[in-house]
Amino acid sequence: MGKNLQSGERGERLRPVDLARVHGLSTQAIRNYEEAGILPAARRTPHGYRAYTSLHGRALRAFLALVPGHGHPTARSIMRAVNAGADEEAFRLVDESHAQLLDDRRTLQAVESALRDLEPTAASAPGPGAGQVRVREPGAGSGSGSGAGGTFIGPLADGLGVRPATLRTWERAGLVRPRRDPLTGYRVYDEADVRDARLAHQLRRGGYPLERIAPLIAQVRAAGGLKPLEAALHDWHVRLSTRGRAMLTGAAELEAYLRERG
Repeated sequence: MGKNLQSGERGERLRPVDLARVHGLSTQAIRNYEEAGILPAARRTPHGYRAYTSLHGRALRAFLALVPGHGHPTARSIMRAVNAGADEEAFRLVDESHAQLLDDRRTLQAVESALRDLEPTAASAPGPGAGQVRVREPGAGSGSGSGAGGTFIGPLADGLGVRPATLRTWERAGLVRPRRDPLTGYRVYDEADVRDARLAHQLRRGGYPLERIAPLIAQVRAAGGLKPLEAALHDWHVRLSTRGRAMLTGAAELEAYLRERG
């Protein structure tokens, strides 16, 4: 294996299996990457065999290093752009991934800020008209937005910036548990429900699926506070840091590939 790679570094032919073995891939995967434009087109021998070189090995290393930070689709698009000579498009795609990571960091900050805001109310028992978590209500002051000791679905959805249908979906998933007004049958969200809805909203923005949010909110209810979310937030920080570092590794390998391409 080492002998084959050294030969490739001198410009001699590398077989698909030579590239595949180094990275634990199949030879078909190497062919697929070439066909997808992830690797530059290989020259063919007189007998029709693919002849790869160290440049293809460098391209493969760049692609595999880009995947953890940018995801497979974006990494593929970056490599296809580079191999097509569209370096500016490749840089734009890289920039978009970094912008998304920054947005995710800001979302995490927003979640932590929301939790800090919610912490004082989480310890207090909800009561009619007292200590409620306030949401932005259309037509505030009209008296039509909330029931006694709570708020209706429309004002809550508007305050969170979601559709009422989203709150109904969260209800079916067990994220919120509004009571029904005995006279109108309307859903009424008390202080704890608003807290749970805000937590669900922030965690959804952070990329958490409903099935992962439901146990967290259940823990918050059982514990009477937000302490159980600390582990989730720590995990979120770790994942963002891991992505950021993976992007640095990918950038280094991509730069090495660009240099070797000349």
